[in-house]
Amino acid sequence: MSLTIDPVAFHIPIPFLGWWPIYWYGISWVLAILTIHWVAKRTIPSTASFSKQHIEDFLFYGVLGAIIGGRLGYMFFYGMQQVIQDPFSILKVWEGGLSFHGGLLGVLVSFFIFCKKNNISFFEFSDHIALSFPLGLGIVRIGNFLGGELLGRQTDLPWGIIFWSDPLQITRHPSQIYQAILEGPILFLLLYFLSRRNIPKMTMSGAFLFLYGVFRVFTEQFRSPDSHIGFDLFDIITRGQLLSSPMILIGSTLLILAFRKNKNATIS
Repeated sequence: MSLTIDPVAFHIPIPFLGWWPIYWYGISWVLAILTIHWVAKRTIPSTASFSKQHIEDFLFYGVLGAIIGGRLGYMFFYGMQQVIQDPFSILKVWEGGLSFHGGLLGVLVSFFIFCKKNNISFFEFSDHIALSFPLGLGIVRIGNFLGGELLGRQTDLPWGIIFWSDPLQITRHPSQIYQAILEGPILFLLLYFLSRRNIPKMTMSGAFLFLYGVFRVFTEQFRSPDSHIGFDLFDIITRGQLLSSPMILIGSTLLILAFRKNKNATIS
């Protein structure tokens, strides 16, 4: 199946600059932020030590951390050669390039600063926000699909797609959709199921890291490695899989620590 989608959703008039393009990817980020914010406000437990106002206040910290961390992560994880050649390329955000793993690190830093400033338990807050992330992540993956980005590997399956943005014009896995489904609604439902149970602090944070890491490692099998990087190990391991592996390890560690410290807690 051949697919042609204009990555530019529409244009808006900007004085002295003309018509400015608004990309589907940018729209997906806005929708993701609004969705995360909405879910976070709707799911605050009655026993929480923070309020809806705290969620409102954290929005600025979280978005700033995600964008700065995402950009720095992309340049250092995927574009180090470009940084060496042109250090100021880090600031050229209009050229594109945001890394989930870098964005996650940026959000974690924002968590620490915000919780410290407002005297909120770090893991109580991160456990709550963890439930809100997946739907936003899924929306951004849809933005990748509409933008013809992060193309999948070649396939002969009936649902394979020939993307308009593919210079080779071969039939590929719609890997963005695979990731959107697993990182979005599937991950959300699993975390929601956990959140309804008698679980100790750190469980949601650990489960998010572990499950996302597992899903990312799995779906990378259908996604083409970055053309300027290729495979990192044994001609099968991608950069995304390498960066996701520590998430599985850290998530597992948090889950073990959570239940060791709270032996009476269960997920039944």
